[in-house]
Amino acid sequence: MAKGFPAEGGCSCGAVRYRMESAPIFVHGCHCTWCQRETGSAFATNAMIETDRVSLLSGAPVAVATPSASDKGQTIMRCPACHVALWSNYAGAGETIAFVRVGTLDEASLLEPDIHIYTTTKQPWVTLPEGKPAVPEYYSAREMWPPESLARAKAARG
Repeated sequence: MAKGFPAEGGCSCGAVRYRMESAPIFVHGCHCTWCQRETGSAFATNAMIETDRVSLLSGAPVAVATPSASDKGQTIMRCPACHVALWSNYAGAGETIAFVRVGTLDEASLLEPDIHIYTTTKQPWVTLPEGKPAVPEYYSAREMWPPESLARAKAARG
């Protein structure tokens, strides 16, 4: 098991608690304008993990369908009380892959982005770390992910 996992997290009010049962498949630092708008921040950090490896410990998030730049949409799982976004399922990735909002982990510092995406729209004052992959838009998982991550994603999608 990767250091720090399983890892727990939850919303601001504590009504919904969850556990990531393992380290994620891959972590995105997404700088698209949609993520900026949805988070009210400069970017979103999303940990991709098999949905069945996200265990609810308490509460029940509500699914909120929202549009996305791809026009395929996403479903954001939010706390029904404080409305914090806990994770998303994007239509392009399917329901078997969750994009956990890293900032909702109790120890968000456990995960840093493996790659920075949509950097053409990143805020000019955000400095990306040297040596960390960064791409103007999206990328090919086959080119960027380690073999174990590719195998996990393939197995999750069936």
